[in-house]
Amino acid sequence: MTGNGTAAPKNERVDWVDYAKGICIVMVVMMHSVQGVEKAAGQDGFMHLAVAFAKPFRMPDFFLISGLFLSLVIHRDWRTYLDRKVVHFAYFYLLWTAIQFGFKAPHFAAEVGWPGVARLYLMSFIDPFGTLWFIYLLPIFFVVIKATRSVAPWAIWGAAAALEMAHIETGWTAIDEFAARFVYIYSGYLFASYVFALSNRARAYPALALAALALWAVTDAGLVYTGASEWPAISLALGLAGACAIITIGTLLANMGWLGFVRYCGEHSIVIYLAFFLPMAASRTILLKAGIIHDIGLVSLIVTIVGVVGAVLIWWACRNTRLNFLFERPDAFWIAPKKRAVALQAAE
Repeated sequence: MTGNGTAAPKNERVDWVDYAKGICIVMVVMMHSVQGVEKAAGQDGFMHLAVAFAKPFRMPDFFLISGLFLSLVIHRDWRTYLDRKVVHFAYFYLLWTAIQFGFKAPHFAAEVGWPGVARLYLMSFIDPFGTLWFIYLLPIFFVVIKATRSVAPWAIWGAAAALEMAHIETGWTAIDEFAARFVYIYSGYLFASYVFALSNRARAYPALALAALALWAVTDAGLVYTGASEWPAISLALGLAGACAIITIGTLLANMGWLGFVRYCGEHSIVIYLAFFLPMAASRTILLKAGIIHDIGLVSLIVTIVGVVGAVLIWWACRNTRLNFLFERPDAFWIAPKKRAVALQAAE
């Protein structure tokens, strides 16, 4: 069930969606970069404010966008659906979890010993590891949405909203993030046509869109500063409003043709998401040990840029080589014919 509005193109990339995804992935890299630098340095920098401002909507908008094209594929047979929406992400999660553990194992071993490293690795199958929790949860969300199609959508949305407002904290990432994020991906699925209508309005009335964005930015900043952004209901409202804001910004950028690199990042967001940890960690270590730059905010900004650009460079270096499997699922790991994958480009 989706609202009335403009449908998404089935076989073409949507420019503003790629811009929005690009903004999202850059904010994700920024969060991990800033937090890593500040933790290692023992002090905060000016980038801390940007991360705090984006916290209410950084992941909600990513999940909402992930649900936008689900209505185009949810009616497919379970085999094809599971291939595109479960096996696809499971392959990359398992592969890159192993890669991350390979880099981090010596550090873990120094703290908990090698038997402890083995336990941590096995736990990653039950509870997502580190930065990869997003692609761990996506398949779960996709299966739940398809499996509950016979249930009244508003009942599901209401339950999902209640879970978000409950601010559940069990200590298990999969449980806590499911409760906090499911409402957003389901909103993207349920209200996709309204989202496309919002984009059309922003494109038609850019001045009004800019005024709305200014009001949103002031409201978000004020609620973050006062701590009210964490309150039940307000957190949900800020998440949805922030997602709409990112969609509006993406639409305006697409309309003007500015910042093409942001769109490029959105087109290849999964590449950046998978690989950014390596250049991010390396640049953080080098910059902090060198001690040449003393401004922690500037160090955080540089590490963010290196994380994004470095991930893209790693992907470029692997293309058309034997290492291509790092970013492209090999034929052996497909359980449904590839010929039906074209329409899923924008969704994946």
